Amino acid sequence: MSNRELERSIEAILMVVEEPISEVVLAQIIETPTEQILEALNALAASYEEQGKGFTLKQISGGWRFYSHPDLSPLVEKFVLDGQQAKLTQAALETLAVIAYRQPISRARVSAIRGVNVEAVMKTLVTRGLVEECGIEHETGAILYRTTHYFLEKIGLNRVEDLPALAPFLPNIDGLDEVIASLTE
Repeated sequence: MSNRELERSIEAILMVVEEPISEVVLAQIIETPTEQILEALNALAASYEEQGKGFTLKQISGGWRFYSHPDLSPLVEKFVLDGQQAKLTQAALETLAVIAYRQPISRARVSAIRGVNVEAVMKTLVTRGLVEECGIEHETGAILYRTTHYFLEKIGLNRVEDLPALAPFLPNIDGLDEVIASLTE
């Protein structure tokens, strides 16, 4: 395999990795000695830097991966934050509603109410600035979450107490009053 073919093979794999990939794994996939892979990785990294590309190839955490160039971080940050204007998923909306009506609340309690693991959704809500940490639950040591001022701004309210009552939006079912009461306690 020529150096150019080797570099192209490495680039193709690095374009799709979600986590840094080691030169050993690359060597196994491409069926090329690890030393040759390492030489090609270092040559690619130097070439990108020399050409002033908007990305770099770095070895971090035991593996290699493309990263945006550090001097472009303000631009990338703006893109990522502005890109947060996309609609929330149904799971995120449900989780946000539970937090809004039950705050402060732990992640485990939100998961129990929804019946699913909400870890990824919580990260999304925190990243988007809709939810924030607000303390520790004394009994369990769990982190408590609440909605933010940004959340209130986005839904057009001054205070959390101005959230609409839940009862008018729920179907008429026997025993539902107890469920609603438990959600708003």
